[in-house]
Order: sequence, then C-alpha cells, then structure tokens
Amino acid sequence: MLGEFHQFIIVFTAYVIAAGSPGPSNMRIMAVAMNDGRGAALAIASGVVSGSIFWGLMAATGVSAILSRYAQALVVLQLVGGLYLLYLAFKAGKAALSSHKDQLRPTNERKATAATLYKRGLLMHLTNPKSILAWIALMTLGLGPGSSSHTVLVILAGCAVLSVTIFCGYAIVFSTAPMVALYRRARRWIEGTLAVFFGFAGLKLLLTRI
Repeated sequence: MLGEFHQFIIVFTAYVIAAGSPGPSNMRIMAVAMNDGRGAALAIASGVVSGSIFWGLMAATGVSAILSRYAQALVVLQLVGGLYLLYLAFKAGKAALSSHKDQLRPTNERKATAATLYKRGLLMHLTNPKSILAWIALMTLGLGPGSSSHTVLVILAGCAVLSVTIFCGYAIVFSTAPMVALYRRARRWIEGTLAVFFGFAGLKLLLTRI
C-alpha cells in the first residue's frame, strides 16, 4: 500500500510538471484570459482539460500505446498540430502589429461562442502528439504488472483534478485586473512573444521526426 502511494505521488508530480510548464495550451489560455476575459479563457481551458482526459483514457486502455507504434498516425497529428500552432503564431503576430484602436474592436474570441472556444482548446490538445506520448509515459510510470483497475482509476481521477486545477487556474489568474492591466500596457510585446513561441513550437512539430 505504501509503495503504491509513493507511485501515485511520483505520477502526480510528473503530471503537474508536464501540464503546468509553459506550453502551447497554457500560453493560449494566458493570452485569451488577458485579452478577452475569464469566460473565454475558461471555455478554451475546458477544451484543453477534455483533450488531456481523453488521451489519459486512451493511454489507460492501451489505445494510444498502439498508436505510438504506427508512425503514420502520429505523423498526421504532428502535421495538423504544427499547422495549427503556425496559425496561432500568425494571429498573434497580426495582433502585435495592429494598433490599440484595432484591439478595441471585438476579437474572434469575443465573437465566438463558448462551444467554439471549447472546440479550439480541444483541437489544440488532441493534435499535440506530445500529449499522447506524455500520457503513455505516465501510465508506464504508474502501472506495473500487478496493477489493478483501481490503480488506473486513481491515476486518471487524480490527473483529471490536477488538469482542471492547472488549466482553469491559468484562466482565472491571468484574467485578474493586474494581469489585464499588464496586458494592456505590454500588449505588443506579449503578442509578439506569443507569435515567436507558437511559430517555434509549430515549426519544431513539423520538422521533428517522432
């Protein structure tokens, strides 16, 4: 029992580091929270959380482990994910070059419904091959030959709670008044940084062989 508890701690710690460290999903949630408010950011964060839980379920049932053996499936995801990140880079770059007056007009995020924003967050996470491989690594780390279904459920439930806490936490923290004020003061720099980040991540996905 004690050994299993230590194993859970290791898995949950690894998940916090993987999900909480800056990545495309977190950066997108932060930008939307500062620019478009808490509601829009929470909608995108919900999509990201759903994508994470989906890949967790796939890893737990062994489906994503099978996917990892077929390079073609991951290559397609890699291509779609890379192109989507480049699209986000283009949008962020366009925002960085626009005037403050232009930014006062309704953006795509403000016009979009919660369902549309949810789909964008979901798409971002589902098309990231690293999410699949990260979950396979977590399951490999947490499950042994004698692991029961109870162990799988605890890992999935724990990571689901952590996922909601981390991604929705980003949406809440970065939509507070100080963060919104910071965004307004440094909008061009923030959007420019996001453009570079998304562009780099997208090109890395497209050019890196899995």
